[in-house]
Amino acid sequence: MNSYKERLCSAYEAVKKVRSGDRIVFSHACGEPRVLPGELMKRVNELNDVQIVHMVPMGEALYCRPEYAKSFRHVALFSGAPTREAIWENRADYIPYIFSEIPFLFDTLLPVDVAMVTVSPPDKNGYCSLGVSVDYTKKAVECAKIVIAEINKTMPRTHGESFVHVSEIDYFVEVDVPIAELKGTEMTEVERTIGKHVTELIEDGSCLQLGIGGIPDAVLKNIGGLKDLGIHSEMISDGVKHLVEKGIINGRKKNFHKGKIVVSFLMGSREFYDWIDDNSIIEMRTVDYTNNPYIIAQNKNMVAINSAIEVDLLGQVCADTLGPKQFSGVGGQLDFVRGARMSQGGKAVIALPATAKGGLSRIVPTLKEGAAVTTSRNDVDYIVTDYGIASLRGKTVRDRMKALINIAHPDIRGKLEKKAYEVHHILI
Repeated sequence: MNSYKERLCSAYEAVKKVRSGDRIVFSHACGEPRVLPGELMKRVNELNDVQIVHMVPMGEALYCRPEYAKSFRHVALFSGAPTREAIWENRADYIPYIFSEIPFLFDTLLPVDVAMVTVSPPDKNGYCSLGVSVDYTKKAVECAKIVIAEINKTMPRTHGESFVHVSEIDYFVEVDVPIAELKGTEMTEVERTIGKHVTELIEDGSCLQLGIGGIPDAVLKNIGGLKDLGIHSEMISDGVKHLVEKGIINGRKKNFHKGKIVVSFLMGSREFYDWIDDNSIIEMRTVDYTNNPYIIAQNKNMVAINSAIEVDLLGQVCADTLGPKQFSGVGGQLDFVRGARMSQGGKAVIALPATAKGGLSRIVPTLKEGAAVTTSRNDVDYIVTDYGIASLRGKTVRDRMKALINIAHPDIRGKLEKKAYEVHHILI
């Protein structure tokens, strides 16, 4: 523990270790440091060309503001509300990359100069936990030339591959700010309906992957009649906690990591963080393990549930751009679509409302000009909207168009049939 005390310093002293031209990686999502980023911004007049790399942003992202552009440039692996505008205005960059391969990226093509992470206080043996963010964060710690860690007593101590010894950390900064929480939102009636449809594809003993948001929450609300469910997912939130407490999620029927919830990062409420703290059912793994399609496929009856912005009549899924504008990121959707499809009895589900705000259909003849394809038509399996389920795997182009039109809003179905002929020369 002497090495911990010897390396303890203020946030101001820690960020002094950053040099012009460095590449900094922040720990992911709710594991993002709470004090170091703001302290780093105070060096705006001393630094040039510093890259700040991360996925989901939870902080203010001050480094994306125009006044910091000469000193700092954000390189996004997943766009979020605080960073989108900077990407759209060419003050930040985006790298399209599958979540499971980001540790490889840090190990090879995108070397890390400085890792800024959040950890729990060290235990009696000198081990800190990365808590809610193991994903690519552990690899960043392993690869970085300098590791600066915020010691945060509100960071839960998680099991699995989350541990980092004090000897692996160069500088420690003790902070007294709660780690970021994910605030819940009110579930809409459309989301409830989609959740009911998705639940039709889940059986007793299924192993689930869910993301965040209203649709995954609606699915969890609707599976109360099922039993012996398991979880293998890149992330989970509060909804899983409630079903574990009810005994619905228990992992008894899992054939792989039996009885364990295998996950890469966590986002939720303080109550959720208190529940995962030292909870042996939670097994944290790096994302190159959790999201490896061949690992995912080891789980029998794997049901992967993801969302989309729009789906065209060919079955192409756009989940990360609004036309040419980067909205979010690829994340682990393709990892889990492919892993679930390879699973014995597995199903890959893309769920989305039939219409967007303003009544625009999200089942479209063609994707918007400039839109990126997140999941190809060759990978797609089930598409679910509030109007039903379309099974596309192994279907002809004509049959999949019929199935997709049938789950579009009734008012738009005639227009889609017309466009199917005009654009694709398919007569429905």
